[in-house]
Amino acid sequence: MPSRIKSPVRVAVLADSDTRWKWGALTAQRLVPDSSDSSEAGSADSGRSLDGYLLRGRATPTVRQLAEVGVRTDSLREVTGIEFIRSMDRERYDVIVLSLVGGGVQAMLHGLAHAWEGATRRPVIVTGYVGVVYEKLADGLLLRHGADVVLANSRHDADRFREVYTGVGASGDSVTECALPFLGGARYDEKARQERKYPGGTVVFAVQPSVPDNRADRTYLLRRAVDHARRHPDREVVVKLRSKPGEHTTHIEELPYQKLISKFGDQLPPNFRLAYGNMGEVLDTTDLLVTISSTAALESLHRSIPTAILTDLGIREPLGNHHFLGSGCLASWDELDAGYRPEPDPEWLARQGVAADGSYETAFDAARHKVSALAAAETLPALAPYYTRATAPGYLPRILERYGFEPDGRPRPGAAGADEAEVSGLRRVVRNTMRDAARGAYRHGVQRVAPVIRRMGEL
Repeated sequence: MPSRIKSPVRVAVLADSDTRWKWGALTAQRLVPDSSDSSEAGSADSGRSLDGYLLRGRATPTVRQLAEVGVRTDSLREVTGIEFIRSMDRERYDVIVLSLVGGGVQAMLHGLAHAWEGATRRPVIVTGYVGVVYEKLADGLLLRHGADVVLANSRHDADRFREVYTGVGASGDSVTECALPFLGGARYDEKARQERKYPGGTVVFAVQPSVPDNRADRTYLLRRAVDHARRHPDREVVVKLRSKPGEHTTHIEELPYQKLISKFGDQLPPNFRLAYGNMGEVLDTTDLLVTISSTAALESLHRSIPTAILTDLGIREPLGNHHFLGSGCLASWDELDAGYRPEPDPEWLARQGVAADGSYETAFDAARHKVSALAAAETLPALAPYYTRATAPGYLPRILERYGFEPDGRPRPGAAGADEAEVSGLRRVVRNTMRDAARGAYRHGVQRVAPVIRRMGEL
């Protein structure tokens, strides 16, 4: 960081789910290296403090989910959108990473713009996407416009992002190519599996919370994984789960695989199991990664682990596996049962930000330099999102209202956090208790009641 910024550089990350916390916190580490994780250790500006903020909502990560990411912070607390804006107005951060759904980013940009109106200096605002962008491209990007830096996880994404911005007459200068911040780990060594309990290796099926979205398809995929274990008793088959029952992720999981597997009774083969944990640690012992369209596929490909994108349910936009067209990784369970191992296309990998060739170490250089230069500037222009009351009068107010803001970015009277100073201790306890109860009821409704109603509707 430039010398005008005193060490440590202060960074804040706001996230609204477990996956976005993982992306936001690891991105902050990549953009502002600390003496403990940077080759620049020992320089006068290599220090960093990292404060985490979790946006209160249905998907606020649990302690277990946060621990799974493994990022250490100097502080971590749960806030409403308005509480976050007030904290950013009080504190003096150098960089703020908004790791939120598009509407959340837009609301924070307008809230911050109002809070910092007339200020001569402000933090650098960074945002981006957690993984593969295969839907709502224009909607999500325009909701993120206004940040100083919009990170693209690959050359493919950077080109698309700039096309969207220039297509509406907005500047695409904020778009900056980098890579996913959680790629890494040891390169795949096929010989290592010979020392394990199962000489045929470990096959990992990385599931997703919302893909596919119905019981029949999810049960089918689970059955095929079990059948693969039966066909290959020399292999271990692991179903990598995203969350425990009652926890929420970025996407709603109405039909957890843990519950679906209970229907199989005690007929599961001994070489089949379910697993939680950090994806990177799971990949350490993976010999074949199987998924529909999870970002875990990119993590696996980055390590040169054989990776299969399932075609059993078709290659369809709602599944997201259309993103892997041209990758060379498309395969069905039948093909995998027969011993097929996909070979990825090198050009496709390069365009998707998968740096199995060792270039990953420099993937964040451009973004790091850009953030550093912006942070060193004496002044930065006022935040100016593309969406305003003039460009989107029928859309923007609804988004801002959802997060407790007026159309001009002011906190709405009565919104959560707007009158925090006047809330007594007892009222705060009662309010938080009611909030937690409501959140529990919501999760129960999503995971228990909604599936029952859906089945009744199909009678």
